[in-house]
Amino acid sequence: MGSHRRLVPSGFDRGARGATLCVLTAAAAALGVLPAGAAPQDDTRAEVDRLYEEAEHATESYNKADERSDTLRDQVDRAQDRIARQQDRINTMRDALGSLAGAQYRSGGLDPSLALMFSDDPDEYLDKAAVLDRISSRQAGELKELQGAMRDLSQEREEATRKLTELDKSRKAVARHKRTVEQKLSKARQLLNAMPDADRAAYDRASRSGGRVPDLAGAVPSSGRAAAAVAAARSAVGRPYVWGANGPTGFDCSGLTQWSYAQAGVGLPRTSQAQAHTGRSVPLSQAQPGDIVTYRGDASHVGMYVGNGQVIHAPYPGAPVRYDPVGMMPVNTVTRP
Repeated sequence: MGSHRRLVPSGFDRGARGATLCVLTAAAAALGVLPAGAAPQDDTRAEVDRLYEEAEHATESYNKADERSDTLRDQVDRAQDRIARQQDRINTMRDALGSLAGAQYRSGGLDPSLALMFSDDPDEYLDKAAVLDRISSRQAGELKELQGAMRDLSQEREEATRKLTELDKSRKAVARHKRTVEQKLSKARQLLNAMPDADRAAYDRASRSGGRVPDLAGAVPSSGRAAAAVAAARSAVGRPYVWGANGPTGFDCSGLTQWSYAQAGVGLPRTSQAQAHTGRSVPLSQAQPGDIVTYRGDASHVGMYVGNGQVIHAPYPGAPVRYDPVGMMPVNTVTRP
């Protein structure tokens, strides 16, 4: 998703910049965003682009909230497991203390001096008394341990309750961001459907890669895992944009890069903002295949550099995963996972 309207210096050679400018100028003309005489549908196209960009912002918020919900759900599950184990431990300790208390009661009902006087075997009595004393000391220790375990259990339960409350808020945030995305996309589709056939066809042509595969000869990935990620991204070309999806049948922008690197055994964060800070930062002029390129000042869009001035990315609904010039919009960061 995202509006591919503004160019930024890519740091590549002059010829590559010229080629990129030609491609983007042609695309801009097809989309009616050039100022010359502005056709009546220019404002509609600009509004569609704006809605797609806003939907992408909301999609990133959705992904972030969804990822947070997954993390909280795991934390709640682990907390509940700990609570169950702690409760079992407390029950066992209570049973042991009950047995000790019963033994002490049964053996300690008579005054010690009288018990010694009436005992048939004073030596045996003294041995039992020593054992009872040890039992009493052990009981005190067990009681102290039980009290500590109960405090821990109470804290675990408080933490679990807090996490559950947080999880509920996160789930509501997910639903809220989902509604926002759906509203933006629905309005964009309505505007597109209202366009005259010729204008709609021109917009659709600019939203497809047309099956063209750029020449990537000589593009050398930075590592074996980068090569595997590039191969995965290339295999995804043509698959549909699906907001909130991270493959394998559909992708949003950050879902594509995350999935591609997962095929190489590398875990990337779910959102483009987080991916912007993953790995080593490199200048755009030194980009190599497999590098992650984020766009706009808020890093709300992301693609994978694949060489020779090209990225693969999931643009927006209706535009499948495709190749585009790396300078399709203002570059924020280039990082090497």
